Amino acid sequence: MPAQNEPRRGVNFASSSDGTRIAFEGTGQGPALVIVGGALSHRRGGKPLVSELQHHFTVYIYDRRGRGDSGDNQPYAVDREIEDLGAVIDQAGAPAFVYGVSSGAALSLQAAAKLGPQKVLKLALYEPPYGQDQREYSEQKERTNQLVRTGKPGEAAKFFLSAIGMPPPALEAMTRSPEWEGIQKLDFTLTYDYAVLGDGAVPDAAKAISVPTLVINGEKTLDFIPRAADRLAELIPNAQRETLPGQAHQAEPKAVAPVLVRFFGDSGKVAPSN
Repeated sequence: MPAQNEPRRGVNFASSSDGTRIAFEGTGQGPALVIVGGALSHRRGGKPLVSELQHHFTVYIYDRRGRGDSGDNQPYAVDREIEDLGAVIDQAGAPAFVYGVSSGAALSLQAAAKLGPQKVLKLALYEPPYGQDQREYSEQKERTNQLVRTGKPGEAAKFFLSAIGMPPPALEAMTRSPEWEGIQKLDFTLTYDYAVLGDGAVPDAAKAISVPTLVINGEKTLDFIPRAADRLAELIPNAQRETLPGQAHQAEPKAVAPVLVRFFGDSGKVAPSN
């Protein structure tokens, strides 16, 4: 079973293999569960889900490299991000449960295939965004990467969010929100997310995953996501599938948490929500 060490409170740092300092926090009690965020996310965005899970697990959230308080030693490579996750798992007490969201699910998938059960005990994936129309995906990737290189801070994020279907009024409201300043600072990491996704197709690495895996999608998500989830469940040995009623690509923590508790297992009781 994962370690059940009392986490150190506040921000801590794991040292990745290339010396990059990766910021993380641990909260709760019970087996270790590491959450891997998606594009344009940082560890603070995971705290609502932590609140739902902390009575069942010691939940670790971290800033992927280039985000928040984490470093960003160059050159970037997907393998470095896998090593980052491995370093956080070591701090949590390997092996740990891992839950990845969107591009973080794609990263978690590749990490589980490479690191194996010595690091990842069970794996849950929420909507890894594979399987989009190839031409559309390639154009999005090329344009986003171009804006990261040549555009002003925030332009790549604005294009990306529009390209993945955020309605114009919602996008406009986001650009006026207090959160937008933070998004502008990390939108260059979109190139990292696209590197993780590769050519956008479901990867053969899925066949190498040797731990129990749950592949999840929302009922009201983008049309290509469920097909990719089905394909992943076919490729990953010992995989399960689940669809969350009423959920979109940004799933509500209260909808996700019970599924994770059931899959990863928990001997405690669910604390009442405030």
